[in-house]
Amino acid sequence: MSERLPVTVIGGYLGAGKTTLVNHLLRSADGLKLAVLVNEFGALAIDEDLIEAQEDDLISIAGGCVCCSFGSDLTAALLEMGAREPRPDHVVIEASGVAMPRAIAANVGLQDGFRLAGIVVLADSETIRAQAVDDYLGDTVLRQLADADLVVQTKVDLVETTGATAGWLEDHAPNATVLQAEQGRVPRDVLLGLETTLVTTVTPEPTAHADAGFESAVFTPYAGCDAEKLARALATGDYGVVRAKGFVHGAGGEVLLIQTVGQRYDVMPFAREMPAEIVCIGLKERLAVERLEELFSQGYT
Repeated sequence: MSERLPVTVIGGYLGAGKTTLVNHLLRSADGLKLAVLVNEFGALAIDEDLIEAQEDDLISIAGGCVCCSFGSDLTAALLEMGAREPRPDHVVIEASGVAMPRAIAANVGLQDGFRLAGIVVLADSETIRAQAVDDYLGDTVLRQLADADLVVQTKVDLVETTGATAGWLEDHAPNATVLQAEQGRVPRDVLLGLETTLVTTVTPEPTAHADAGFESAVFTPYAGCDAEKLARALATGDYGVVRAKGFVHGAGGEVLLIQTVGQRYDVMPFAREMPAEIVCIGLKERLAVERLEELFSQGYT
């Protein structure tokens, strides 16, 4: 039986930079087969140099990625992507500017064979605070932020008060990690949750992300550790972890997959043998590597 196909929902109000981010994601797929679902192609202008072929409702992207227009039938589009050969490694849903990402995520949760990898909401540094107090837009914008696991603060190169806006976003997206980005340049593994570990294996040693000032480190959990307790600590503890993913070996030898995004975490059985290693990603100089080493050394037995 195939593993459940991970799905990331990307939301944010009109003009927040979703198209720019998705194009950057496609350019940095690096062998990961992505399926991008969008209400209509007019809302997602894929860079022309990425396109290999275009049909009525499907765009084939260099490197094995596809973009699909689902109109009003998201369920049918998800099932079609899950049945494709070759099967995508990850599905990205680009929500409309007025959509509630949590409602889309709930739809994903109802579909067999899929799982939610995270909700990413973009916030325009120039306009987000004004939108939030607008009589017509405010409720939509604030609800989108409240749904987020990750908030990407865009257009930070165009304003001088990025720090103040970041603090405001943290107050209005209490369960999310806030990241700043120019031109949608956020590492793929941060946005999608280290899905490459399902395609190959966990990175064997600590490594640095040159993109957007992130770094990562790999830790080895004890055999028989309490996976639920460890996942909760990574997601909610003060360790500077933006994303974490990897595997633990339970008391009975079973393989369990741990993944975190923002303050949300999941623990689930995994069907294949994998090394007991967990990758943690955070902002440079904020990832508390020594404290994480202490956390993992506790064992959680």
